[in-house]
This record gives sequence, C-alpha cells and structure tokens, in this order.
Amino acid sequence: MKPFELDGKVSVVTGSSRGIGRSIAEHLAAAGAKVVISSRKADACEQVAQAIRAAGGQAAAIPANIGEKGQLDNLVSETRRLWGHIDILVCNAASNPYYGPMAGLPDEAFNKILQNNVIANHWLCNLVLPEMAQRKDGVIIIVSSIGGLKGSAALGAYAISKAADMQLARNLAVEWGKHNIRANCIAPGLIKTDFARALWENPKLLAHYETTTPLGRIGDPDDIGGIAVFLASRAGAFVTGQTIVADGGITIAG
Repeated sequence: MKPFELDGKVSVVTGSSRGIGRSIAEHLAAAGAKVVISSRKADACEQVAQAIRAAGGQAAAIPANIGEKGQLDNLVSETRRLWGHIDILVCNAASNPYYGPMAGLPDEAFNKILQNNVIANHWLCNLVLPEMAQRKDGVIIIVSSIGGLKGSAALGAYAISKAADMQLARNLAVEWGKHNIRANCIAPGLIKTDFARALWENPKLLAHYETTTPLGRIGDPDDIGGIAVFLASRAGAFVTGQTIVADGGITIAG
C-alpha cells in the first residue's frame, strides 16, 4: 500500500494558476492525480498545465470565474467530459478587495468577499458531491486561513469568510460522511504569494512575523501543497471535518 498515492484520481483546483493553488496542483499531480488547473485567465491556466505535463504529470486548463455560477458549472461539466468524474475538489480561489476596519467596509466589498470565498465554494461542492456519493468516495479540501481563528483589525471581513469556510467543511463532513466523502480545511498562515504581497512586502510586518513565528520565517506555497496530498490520499482516510493549521507555529506563540 502506498498511503500518499493518487494514481487514477481526478482533481479540480480553483485559483491554481499561481501561489498556494499552483503548489497544491503540482503536488497532486506529482502524487499521480490528473489535475484541472482553473482560474480566471485561460493563458495563465495553460502555462501551469503545460509545466505539469512537462514534468511528467497529467493536467488540463479549464478557466472559470468563481463568482459566476454558470462558469463553475462549466468547470465541472468540462472536467467530466475530459476525464469522466471528479474525485478531489480543492476550493482555493478567494478574494479580499478590502483592507481596513469593519466600520468602513462597503457593502459591495463585503458581498464580494462572501460570494467568492464562501458561497462559490458551496456552489462548487454541491456540483460534485452527488457523483461522489454515487461512487462512495470523494474528497473536498477548502483552503481557509488562520485569519478565521482570531479577530482582526484590518482583515475582518476576510477572516469572517475564512471562519465560515471551516464551518462549511464541518457541515459537509457531517452531511456526506455516510457516503465516504471527507471534507477538510487547510488554514495557512502568512505565505509568500502575490495574494498576500501587501503583508510580506511590508518590512515592519515581515520582521514581526519572522520574530514571533517559532520557525522564524513566513511560509512558502510548497509548505502547503503536501498537506493537500495527505488529505486527498489514503493517508488521510480517517480525517474529516478538520482544519489543519500550517502557520510556522504563530497561532500557538501568543
């Protein structure tokens, strides 16, 4: 038995043209899974898919805007047309158009955050869960954030959405566990991605993270990819409804 092997599995990873999503896609492919690369821009998706294929993996590019239900439906239907079914769904794509106190949060920004970070995940999960239930096998992975574990003076709306993602995974785990479907979250700390650039490019904030994090550094996307392989594979077969924190230890350091 190879506990981390994913040979023959079909996976869809949203927001996978860069950062954490790309790392997850690359790690899943390296473990043997067929991977659908998806984000808004078709050319960016195709570049990642080509890189995975060049490394010996199997990958296809199917662009989709997570805020558009019809595009998510197309993402799922095109994946089925290509590879027949979906075994692993990774909801990684997210938005954060606002940085500041909740008192100044425009309704439009709050709605977009909830739409893209929570409702879109709900939509996408419901598109794949019935077929997973028919096969009595399936994995849902939602990329949350340690922001969902604590209060924030500047990222409050984003933190609310990420806390909701943790609860979404718990709900799905309870509702679909009888069909051998597992749902979990990964909650990264500060990772060196374009999405978090405003944080790690701030010298004062970076120094704070480096001095208060037990491991003495911020994260890299490849610190996250392997966790998805664990959750998607036989190695994680008895793990469901959980949030795995990968933050270098900052949440336990006070």
